[in-house]
Amino acid sequence: MGETVSMSAAGHGALETIVLVAGPLLGSIMAVGIVVSVLQAATQINEATLSFVPKFLSAIVVIAVGGPWLLRQLEAFFITILSGPLGPGS
Repeated sequence: MGETVSMSAAGHGALETIVLVAGPLLGSIMAVGIVVSVLQAATQINEATLSFVPKFLSAIVVIAVGGPWLLRQLEAFFITILSGPLGPGS
């Protein structure tokens, strides 16, 4: 029964880490995409690169600004998983 609780905790931690790491990146891309779509609809300019380049730049900015925090979140998750009862030493 103890093994099931550990697997459940590991799964919960994995989902939490996925949301914490992917959330800011996907949120910024979505926000920029909505703003660009509204501008394209208002000006009737339908150019594919006009929607791609701002999203790409926002992703780069989020990774540059939040990259260390994102890596710390991933590191903390992997240390927890590998040092727990599911790690290689068990």
